[in-house]
Amino acid sequence: MVEHTRTLGFKIAFAIGLGTMIAAGIFSLSGTAVAAIGSSAVIAFVIAAIVAGITAASYSEFASIYAENGGGYLFSSRTFEHDKLVYAIGAMLFLGYTGTTAFYLATMDEWFFEFIIPEAWHFLPHGTTGVLAALLLGTLNARGTEESGTFQLLVTGAKVAVLLAFIGGAFSYAGPTAAVGEFTAEFGGGPVDIVTIAALAFITFFGFSAIAASAGEIIEPRKTVPRAIAASMITVTVLYALVIIAMVNSPIPASVIARQGETAMGSVAAAFLGPIGQSLIVAGAIFSMVSASNASILAASGIGSLMGRQGQAPRPFSRIHPKFSTPFWSVMAATGTIVALIVVFIGLFPHDGGPIPLSLDLPAAVPLLGGTDLLNLGLEPLTGFATLNLLVPLSIVNVALIYSRRRFPDVERGFRVPGVPVVPILGILANLALITNLPPKGVVWGVLLIVATLVAYLLWGGAPDVEELFQEVVEPEPPSETAAVENGDRYRVLVSVARPERAPTYAKLAALVGNTRGEDPIVHVLNVTEIPEQTPYEAVSDAAEGRARRIEELLDDAEIDAEYTVEGHICQDVGFDIVQTARDEQADQILMGYPEEHTQIAEHVEYKAPCGVLFVSGFTDPTDVEIVNIGAGGGPHHTAVLPLIERLGENGADINVINVDPEGAGRAETPETTLAALSGAPEVRVQNISAATVAEGLVATAKDNGGILVIGATRTRRLRRWVFGSTPDRVISLADGAGVPVIVYAGPRGVQGPLEDYVYPIYRYFTGSRRGRSNAGSSAEAEQ
Repeated sequence: MVEHTRTLGFKIAFAIGLGTMIAAGIFSLSGTAVAAIGSSAVIAFVIAAIVAGITAASYSEFASIYAENGGGYLFSSRTFEHDKLVYAIGAMLFLGYTGTTAFYLATMDEWFFEFIIPEAWHFLPHGTTGVLAALLLGTLNARGTEESGTFQLLVTGAKVAVLLAFIGGAFSYAGPTAAVGEFTAEFGGGPVDIVTIAALAFITFFGFSAIAASAGEIIEPRKTVPRAIAASMITVTVLYALVIIAMVNSPIPASVIARQGETAMGSVAAAFLGPIGQSLIVAGAIFSMVSASNASILAASGIGSLMGRQGQAPRPFSRIHPKFSTPFWSVMAATGTIVALIVVFIGLFPHDGGPIPLSLDLPAAVPLLGGTDLLNLGLEPLTGFATLNLLVPLSIVNVALIYSRRRFPDVERGFRVPGVPVVPILGILANLALITNLPPKGVVWGVLLIVATLVAYLLWGGAPDVEELFQEVVEPEPPSETAAVENGDRYRVLVSVARPERAPTYAKLAALVGNTRGEDPIVHVLNVTEIPEQTPYEAVSDAAEGRARRIEELLDDAEIDAEYTVEGHICQDVGFDIVQTARDEQADQILMGYPEEHTQIAEHVEYKAPCGVLFVSGFTDPTDVEIVNIGAGGGPHHTAVLPLIERLGENGADINVINVDPEGAGRAETPETTLAALSGAPEVRVQNISAATVAEGLVATAKDNGGILVIGATRTRRLRRWVFGSTPDRVISLADGAGVPVIVYAGPRGVQGPLEDYVYPIYRYFTGSRRGRSNAGSSAEAEQ
């Protein structure tokens, strides 16, 4: 069957949640909150965190059941049978994610106008930089650009560092005792004011959903997702509380903070840390907003793609672009929605009136909704719009948890929310309470738009689920039971195949290698379908299963001299998948093709594999190994492959050790070490030749001898960025034209391996003079 390989551990999952939550909310809403209710802003943020935490617990339980990408829309579609309800949840989450992104980028736009764009350019409409950023991010995501886990860690670390610098500046400016005293004296606002700020602040905590939405990529999601959600929410709540304390201690008057609103934190940073501190905060804020916007676009496009697959959005939303391997139309739809929201809420109808005159005659229905004031929008209504479209689906997810417990009482749940149904009901009530305190104009526009989309869906009627289009696809047969029996004595070869047509050749060669190590080897044939981060793996599962099925059919028609199994995987990182599978299967050897295009995959496997790797090229008849050519060689990879060559010799192969004296570039090697390691092979001869390069000599001689050519990877590739080293790469290129089958061997590497790749070329340059040819010895026949 096709399996999906997970690549994200706890640290990356934690960084995803923390990095998504540290965004426009803290950099913009902190000033608004402090100006409105002073120190009570801490209470408001804690209330928002608690409300979000209740629903986050429901998300955690669902993620432990359905450990796939999709978040609240996926959970609802697996729980409820009412397609209109499921559609409404998906549409609202799509609008919630795109509205959140629009809020982030519109806030970034305000920071640009306040701190970066020169006064002479202030004639530009507000929202300009936000629209440009949305288009850029949309283009990048449509073309398949994605953050790696390591980059996400670095980004999150930088965000936390910026906030800690701001907090540290405040305490240094006022002194710890004075800062705490000022904070305790500045509590203000009543319960309604606090809840109102909490409703606005909720958007800052929605980042927990990004963890659940990535559950399909997280290792051990049943444990990791709940822990990552809890850890990220606690961490960000503490950071937000400290930021509020710092804002309260600002020497800038509250009236100025209120007037600056979403950009007040930049001015406060200047008071604490000077111009350099202000620049740091401004850069950190803008970078955070862009990063969080990117994550929200990924989430929105993922939901759009899943809705298209299930027939609740236009079918093209689920299609994967043939060149970029992304849900192109879903990304474009998300980007277009974000741009439209920025233009409407910030450009055309800003808070203080916009370029469209409000004295125009409006339809009679508009005054009933608040008259022309309904068209005075801005950031606060945009926040309300986005938050409404998040809170309603979150409330339904809590309902879904109660219903799921009753409908599926026996399903295995890796994490269980305590106190069901009381806790989810509290989450529902809390979410509804926050909705009643959202900016009314944002709520009105949110309701109008979701009603319009629901009416459009009812008129359209939806489309068939993608699964219905593949009913004739037969699942691959499971591996044989005997191959699955745990037996540590059986030699295991993992064969990674990108193209199904090459599977028989590679499997036969793997069986031959396995049989040299003893009887009854096991060959694991693996095909990995690579999938971009923003694409749900369900979108390519059928194609992956088809490839696995095709490989099984080809192997059934071939004569494989070993027991074999076929596996199909889906993963964002092919190299990681191969290495992880080798570890899981306790492989003794990996065999894969030479990387014709994606050399980074081969590099990852070579450097991370727990066992030796055979990279093969040019094989047509893998069972024909009566003649084996190997260079005199040197280095750890060459030495590591010699036991295999010796066993081939013991099984009847003629061994030719080719000792090349390069007339141009390169150094001659001595064959003594190689011959000593091949002492068990009865037929070994040394061929001393001269050639312009070592690669040319090896290939030309192997072509004359016939048979295969085996070489080891070298330690000279890092400085020149060769795949396996200059000589192996050149051998592959020359052998392809000469029709010589080649195996490049890379042995398992220790901690010192990467260091050797940099140090060894320098060492060899300064210490080596050309070593002359030596006699082959009495046990081998030397030839010129």
